[in-house]
Amino acid sequence: MIESGFRSAVSTGIGKIQREGFDYFLLSIVMITVGVGVIMIYSTSYIPALKQLGDGLYFLRRQLLFVGLGFIFCLGLAFFDYRLLSRYSAFILIGVVFLLILVLIPGVGTRVGGSSRWLRAFGYSFQPTELAKLAIVIVLADFLARNEANQDGKVRILFPLAVAGLVAFLVLLQPDFGSAVLIGILLLLLWMVAGVRLKYIVGLGLLAVPVLAGLVVFGHGYRLRRVMIFLNPWSDPEGSGFQIIQSFVAFAHGGFAGQGLGEGSQKLFFLPEAHTDFIFSVIGEELGFLGVAGVLFLYLVFTQRGIRIALKAPDLFGSLLAFGIVVMVSFQALLNMGVVLGVLPTKGLTLPFISYGGTSLVVNLMAVGVLLSIALHPHPSRN
Repeated sequence: MIESGFRSAVSTGIGKIQREGFDYFLLSIVMITVGVGVIMIYSTSYIPALKQLGDGLYFLRRQLLFVGLGFIFCLGLAFFDYRLLSRYSAFILIGVVFLLILVLIPGVGTRVGGSSRWLRAFGYSFQPTELAKLAIVIVLADFLARNEANQDGKVRILFPLAVAGLVAFLVLLQPDFGSAVLIGILLLLLWMVAGVRLKYIVGLGLLAVPVLAGLVVFGHGYRLRRVMIFLNPWSDPEGSGFQIIQSFVAFAHGGFAGQGLGEGSQKLFFLPEAHTDFIFSVIGEELGFLGVAGVLFLYLVFTQRGIRIALKAPDLFGSLLAFGIVVMVSFQALLNMGVVLGVLPTKGLTLPFISYGGTSLVVNLMAVGVLLSIALHPHPSRN
């Protein structure tokens, strides 16, 4: 049954491409952004990898593998009828919850730096939280679309709140505060687009403020330290404030046109996590304001294109799904940029499509594949 459904979905997708055209523009924007990431990972990681691992191409080779795998999934999902995701949303949710529980089991999940976020096999790590973000978008979009005609606000509030709350709770146990916050943002914005009454959204948003404050103050001690360092990085320039100060230095060195590709110095053991969370700082140093503006432009175009797809979708599920994917990618990019620019406290979120990280890249490219599938099924009256 599943096999026949898959074959039907693929044949339908191919037929749509032949009749209506493929959104090459969106795919091109994503490919350019991923290409920027590959170049910057090479520039950022070569010397540290050579010194620490004896192989300067270690991170580049792995990222290229993830790029290839991600685009295979991307194109596969583009041929797949996105509406089948609605049919299997319950199984998707159960699978993701299972993985999030699995990663917390000692001896099963891999613990690094005090966090248990990875499942490891055959020399590669998988981060279930990244998949959970996309799963949340699918599940919430499906439920809100199915209950569009239900005028009882409680129905459209309680189930999404319970699902997002469960997933966010499991993510917090890892702990991963930044991803939990992103899941909360996804929930609030999907509610808004789905037409849930504003009083419910505002009320729950206000209730979330003291909860988040409590998690920062009374939760893991590093969260409060991050907030204090965010307010005054120079209070501990050699300790907790070192990373963000080095990020400031990188942007200052970059100026308008940058030091030149590969010529940055902050990546040489001054800026921790330069090829992952803080790769935007290296872009600022080596490519300057022009490079930063170029990357920001790519994300803005991606956002505009994604919203366009959401508005042209043939059904509410497609609209909510497309919008949720745009929020998932664009908000994470915004949060990452805010952190490295010192506008937000450190959260440990990668820069989508650009930062090193297999799970994040593959899942985000899968999400793009879903967007492409939605674009192949435009509403007849909105062409």
